[in-house]
Amino acid sequence: MTRQLLLARHAGAVALIALASATHAQEGAAGNPERPRAPVSAPLPLAPDDVRALPEAPAGFADVRPGIAHGRVEEFSYDSGVTGTRRKAAVYLPAGYSADRRYPVLYLLHGIAGNHDEWRGYVRASTIVDNLLADGRAQPMIIVMPNGRALPDDRPPPADRTFTPEHVAGFAHFERDLLDFLLPAVEAKYSSFGDRQHRAIAGLSMGGGQALNFGLRHLEHFAWVGGFSAAPNTLPAAELVPDPGATRRQLALLYLSCGSQDGLFGVSQTLHRALKQQGVPHVWNVDGHGHDRESWADNLYQFAQLIFR
Repeated sequence: MTRQLLLARHAGAVALIALASATHAQEGAAGNPERPRAPVSAPLPLAPDDVRALPEAPAGFADVRPGIAHGRVEEFSYDSGVTGTRRKAAVYLPAGYSADRRYPVLYLLHGIAGNHDEWRGYVRASTIVDNLLADGRAQPMIIVMPNGRALPDDRPPPADRTFTPEHVAGFAHFERDLLDFLLPAVEAKYSSFGDRQHRAIAGLSMGGGQALNFGLRHLEHFAWVGGFSAAPNTLPAAELVPDPGATRRQLALLYLSCGSQDGLFGVSQTLHRALKQQGVPHVWNVDGHGHDRESWADNLYQFAQLIFR
């Protein structure tokens, strides 16, 4: 498939999100990240296997807990040959981070109107992982939260430009930015492993589609892949998994999730059914939420416990 065709289809797919709901553009961490959101659209009927695969996260799992060790989040900058600019990412370093040991790395991608602060500020990713590490339920890891729109001006646009082709194209451009520039820069600065078994990628909504597209098509870089409430930018299963046997051999974990009240539920459900037909093992976790923080926080809680084992 040509790059032009891929970008065109990517733009058309994301236009479906705009048609589904104008409220989807409220996804960012800018302004008041805790503002409520309306449902995206009417949910689809559920099949018998569209159920929770894992127990719901306990109360307080995303709240700051006193008396435990806390990691830190710092700003990280790198030069991008895709945008021709110096770009920013937020990097979580676990409590006790030391250059004397190496860590696996999780890349977390944000939604269409978010930025590199969405996972930290809106979803509270660092607090969720702090609590898991304090309870011994996850492996110490570095978390890289980049800006997933690879554009010279990568700020979240005004609401009336969220779904423009130019803005949407930036999320497709991020594939090369991630693989050719961000990964090497992270591994040059931080004490991390540099192999696929110690790299994971996941994202929410638009970032969920990116994580599935980039992760499954680049298993030479990632062994752990997660898509939470993936948006219609997600490629068809035939393109994500052209060789099911090779995918089965290379994947350590494929994790799909979506809320049963999410109007984008059909994207993940369709992929789940195709993967099931192809015999590709994966977690399919359906919670009772909509297209919202509660779903993404719960599924980060689940996913973070499963990776790097």
